[in-house]
Amino acid sequence: MQIFGYFVFLILLMSFSGCSQQVRIKALEPAKVDRISQTKKIAVLHFKNDRVGLARKIEAKLASFKIDNKKYFTIVSRNDFNTIINEQKLQSSGLVDEEGSVKVGEIIGAQAIISGDVRRPAKQDSYFYEPRVRCANAKCSELSYYNVRCMKRVVSLAAEVRVVDVSHGDIIYADTLSRNRVFKHCSDDSRALPSTSMVAQQLAQNIADDFTYQLTPHYRSFSVTLLDDPDLDYTSQQKKLLKVSLEYIEQGRYDKAEQFLTRLIDSTGGKSYVAFYNLGVIKEAQGKYKEAKEYYEYADNLMVEPVEEINAAVVRINRLIAKREKTMEQLNR
Repeated sequence: MQIFGYFVFLILLMSFSGCSQQVRIKALEPAKVDRISQTKKIAVLHFKNDRVGLARKIEAKLASFKIDNKKYFTIVSRNDFNTIINEQKLQSSGLVDEEGSVKVGEIIGAQAIISGDVRRPAKQDSYFYEPRVRCANAKCSELSYYNVRCMKRVVSLAAEVRVVDVSHGDIIYADTLSRNRVFKHCSDDSRALPSTSMVAQQLAQNIADDFTYQLTPHYRSFSVTLLDDPDLDYTSQQKKLLKVSLEYIEQGRYDKAEQFLTRLIDSTGGKSYVAFYNLGVIKEAQGKYKEAKEYYEYADNLMVEPVEEINAAVVRINRLIAKREKTMEQLNR
């Protein structure tokens, strides 16, 4: 029992450690496919073997995408290019090659053409047994062990998708995108396995989401840890300034927290890296990266020994600045 109690104590100790206050940061990042920002007027052609409506799902996703409440893409109406295709007597079988895509794009005024080929949804079932236990008598004084037959179903969907730059006549994106889902059903449960066609629709939407994510700038959220232990021999008043500033940060009152941290910096003669670092976190959370970088560098210069949070902040803020510059280039093209 003593050993058991010791282990419980260790678990509790671990659960209470590493619980420093954190701030949630929302950072803007550029699209992975940079060249798409130069070809924002897009047409989505019919995909080959598209039993799941992937082309329409991608078109809808791109058409509705907004960044800071502004539409990022202009989608050429499907009716427009269908009419032109009929007028030009172009064969739909030729629309997915480069030459055909460029020809259609030039006619309808699109800067980029998205085409694809969707593979047939695949289903794979396998069987196995799971152990069960039940009472062997009315008083449950004995147990009975037995197995039940179960089925695992894996449904997968894949599609080859590519984007052609109409003006240059080259492919700026080409990849095979795939998603799958796993389901389980046992003879003693009431869960019914979904049909392949139903799951394929969900997977097609997942693929459309993945594809759109690669073409668009997006926000990424992550947590940054604050420093809550004095790095100097704080007076009681300085400890109170730090404590109150952390309370205001927790409440999202960055303006008030900044006032108390500035007072803490002044009262310590500008020698507390804790105050400078926490002030940098506030500026980072507000999206004021250049100011955050200055405060992180002040904190970095005051370190006598390496502090993990400060080292990470110095590296991170430089990356965020570079990514935001890249994102703004994409947004302004």
